[in-house]
Amino acid sequence: MKSLDRYAVFGYPITHSKSPRIHKIFAEQTGQAIEYSAQEVPAGQFSAAVAAFFADGGKGLNCTIPLKELAWAYADVKTERAELSKAVNTLALQADGSILGDNTDGIGLVTDLMTNHAVTLAGNRILILGAGGASRGIIAPILEQSVHSIVIANRTVDKAINLAQEFHHKGSITGCGFNDLKNQQFDLIINATSTSLSGQLPPLPEALLAKNGVCYDLAYNNEPTVFVRWGLENHALKSLDGLGMLVEQAAEAFFIWRGIRPKTRPVIELLNAERKM
Repeated sequence: MKSLDRYAVFGYPITHSKSPRIHKIFAEQTGQAIEYSAQEVPAGQFSAAVAAFFADGGKGLNCTIPLKELAWAYADVKTERAELSKAVNTLALQADGSILGDNTDGIGLVTDLMTNHAVTLAGNRILILGAGGASRGIIAPILEQSVHSIVIANRTVDKAINLAQEFHHKGSITGCGFNDLKNQQFDLIINATSTSLSGQLPPLPEALLAKNGVCYDLAYNNEPTVFVRWGLENHALKSLDGLGMLVEQAAEAFFIWRGIRPKTRPVIELLNAERKM
């Protein structure tokens, strides 16, 4: 019997992760002989756990909160998008024994928006709420879609300004505080803060969303998040959450590991149907 190639997701906490289920479906779809598990790994044990995983024959890892920056530091080589984001969510064992670090979050978001939801990015004015690691991972792939501009808004204004400066060579991007958003309008507003699931929202002025504008929350839940509800209340053409992004970033990681691209739509439809039950 052929042995299974081993993959896993490391995080803390990790019990809620849908990744093992998603990758199991991908493997069945594509005829790949793999097993994929979820392992709870505190930040202080990360390096030792990764080293042990690969030493024991593991082929690839996903890393989630709070381990993405540690994964970035661990990787021997990094893709350009990983270098820019300073965070890695995918580690892959290479033929020479080195560990490649990549960040598939941004491409997962862009694919979900453009392919699954037919949202145009080119020429659009985009607002990203929050200047943390989640924002950092999505900026470059968005700028690569010929958008008009990106504004990053954050409670700590300097953090938003400094983050924008890091990506200035990629396109039109600025940082500001939430109070500076008055009298501005955006075609797409992305919530990259962690506040949504706890029922909190940044202080957002009225008329922030342009006519036919779209809202997207990187977080997801069985019920609409508070930001998704805000989008609907402010007449968004579409107000979406990050479940599709989760599946799309997983598909990109699967492609990096296995060289084959799984079909994401059936998986997204399945997960969406389950949370409506």
